[in-house]
Amino acid sequence: MENQDNSKRKGVMLNYGLLLAFFTIIVSVINYAFGNAYEPHWSINVISLIAMVVAIFLGIKEYKKQNGSFLSLGQGLKVGVGIALISAIISAIYIYVFAKFIEPDFVDNIIEIQRQKFLENPKMAEEMIDTIGENTRQYFFAYTIGSILIFSIFLGFVVSLIVSLAMQKKEDQY
Repeated sequence: MENQDNSKRKGVMLNYGLLLAFFTIIVSVINYAFGNAYEPHWSINVISLIAMVVAIFLGIKEYKKQNGSFLSLGQGLKVGVGIALISAIISAIYIYVFAKFIEPDFVDNIIEIQRQKFLENPKMAEEMIDTIGENTRQYFFAYTIGSILIFSIFLGFVVSLIVSLAMQKKEDQY
């Protein structure tokens, strides 16, 4: 029974995680096509957040349906965080491919945008700005991918907790 439960859970996590990642990548490609890859409009973040909430909600709902309309808090959390994690891993891979191969000057352009913003602050020394730029160049991928994973897991946990609490229905013990 537990093995069948794991199989259902993994299937739902994979399906909805892939859908969320696909949607996120499509939004990024559209953003890039319109020339907003470096400074996206705030609405892109809102759209991505809504997509995550919808994907986790639908994934937990599907798992509950496959589980005979029963859902424990733990099951819902596993499904929701799993969806967020799968999506985050695929999105991180996409960002790596994008910044390394599709737009190879991406990191340098980010550093230049940072530099221009820092130069507007008269209190920042030129050496400090250069150091920040070098650190960005050196740690961009580790920082970006780590941030994506941590933020997605945290947000996935919060959304999953809320959705699971609202949808939980335990089996009768009798």
